[in-house]
Amino acid sequence: MDWHHVNTPWLRIAYEDHHRQGRGPIVLLHGWPDSTRTWQGVVPLLVQAGWRVIVPALRGFAPTQFLDAQTPRSGQLAALGRDLLEFIDALGLQRPVLVGHDWGARAVANACGLRAGVASHMVLVSSGYGTNTPDQPLSLEQVRNYWYHWFMATPRGQHTVRTQGKDFARIMWDTWAPAGWYDPAEFDATAQAFDNPDWPEVTLHSYTHRWGHASGNPTYEPDDAALNPAPVLDVPTLMLHGEADGVNPPASSAGKEGFFKSRYERVLLPGIGHFPQRENPELIAQHILRFVQTTPSS
Repeated sequence: MDWHHVNTPWLRIAYEDHHRQGRGPIVLLHGWPDSTRTWQGVVPLLVQAGWRVIVPALRGFAPTQFLDAQTPRSGQLAALGRDLLEFIDALGLQRPVLVGHDWGARAVANACGLRAGVASHMVLVSSGYGTNTPDQPLSLEQVRNYWYHWFMATPRGQHTVRTQGKDFARIMWDTWAPAGWYDPAEFDATAQAFDNPDWPEVTLHSYTHRWGHASGNPTYEPDDAALNPAPVLDVPTLMLHGEADGVNPPASSAGKEGFFKSRYERVLLPGIGHFPQRENPELIAQHILRFVQTTPSS
């Protein structure tokens, strides 16, 4: 992998940069537990269509690193949004298309919530908007699906993530999409991004903070306040959701139209689970290109 690096106030962010002379750019953000490899089937198709494509590694995921050993390894969702804004500023990007899966979807939505007009278009994959607050309503199905959230709030769960993180992550791949969807060798290659001391700490803090079981980093208190309740966004948005998603049922992204002033489109993907960009990269690339090419920016 030909990594590029840029420093933000807290991080040395590693990123892929494809077709730098192309139009755009499109920034692709991965989720948890995943890595930049999640977009490897999508990137060539976007590049072929003429776009510059940038793929950063999120905080906690190698090879991105914290600049200071004393910086709290916060995983709070506001931090992910702020990281993205600082990354955009560091590269001097002008109104990129922002595409995010899972944690990445939360990062791009939060970035747009914190800075109006930062993106020309937004694409959310597998994570509906407005589902970040501790008091959100949850169906019993969703409570069951979120077993790993509750487990990480216990000492046993925290010990497991710190000592068996790769095995813990593999369970998610095994259960969040239809059986047999991935090559075990691809999981092993992806899991190299988890093999660093920041990953378990960022992971644990993200899920415990999300439900009010851990305090946040004071640095992000203003951002947390700005994002709760979830602000109405003025950015054209496409929501892509697999009908066979084993962690976030399609119902979790339904009924979100009121959060968007510009065009909002939701597409359900039959037979696809939680990792659409891996399960059917051609389809995801097609939807991204169609939406961006047919939707005027706000």
